[in-house]
Amino acid sequence: MNEFVTAAPESGLRRSQLYRKQQKAGAEFAGLNGATVVKQFAADDAQQLKSLAMVDLSMLPRSGFKGRQAPQWLTQQGVDIPAAPNRATRQQDGSLVASLSVQEHLILSDLQVTADKPQQLENIWQMDADTACYSLPRSDSHAWLLLTGEHLRDMLAKVCGIDFAAEEFANHQVAQTSVARLNSILIRDDVQLADGSTVLAFHLLCDVSSVEFMWDCLQDAMDEFGGKPAGLAALLA
Repeated sequence: MNEFVTAAPESGLRRSQLYRKQQKAGAEFAGLNGATVVKQFAADDAQQLKSLAMVDLSMLPRSGFKGRQAPQWLTQQGVDIPAAPNRATRQQDGSLVASLSVQEHLILSDLQVTADKPQQLENIWQMDADTACYSLPRSDSHAWLLLTGEHLRDMLAKVCGIDFAAEEFANHQVAQTSVARLNSILIRDDVQLADGSTVLAFHLLCDVSSVEFMWDCLQDAMDEFGGKPAGLAALLA
């Protein structure tokens, strides 16, 4: 697991567009892999994850590939492609690969930021006229939030029209839908906490230019259930 290094919110080569809102909310910042992230908001962040929490993962690595031959190219690089679109598959290094269509795939780092698959794939990809596989800069185009907790389904019902009941929406299922009237990608990926318990969790990716609006909408929807933002440290404990 990568280690946090205490840092000012303006430090680091990269920082989230949400850092001003997080700073006002009392966030404690740290450096991680050259980026500035929120280490924690409060001492009870771990308990907040069980109830209802929102974590900004926008500084964690992610990548994407699209094209008629993208599945073939990714398979050649050792990627385990999901069997069908709108499903996700955990890789051996801990990263998560989601198929948005037969020809488009999203690769997310593990929460410990130890998986090198997203960056490795970007580094070895080259434009090739004979191979219809194109790199998508997901770290630049999409913000990434993690939503967790027992009240998560009730909260999502206020901002999204999909039924996320357990029997309807299984773990590692993907929805490309509207959340707070913004085009979004939702991936169910339940998280195991430090005490061994497993909590319902969804990755939410949306256009990076709209993430401040999304943050405010989700915070408003969470207030009814006592939901609050949380930091990365509680996830990595």
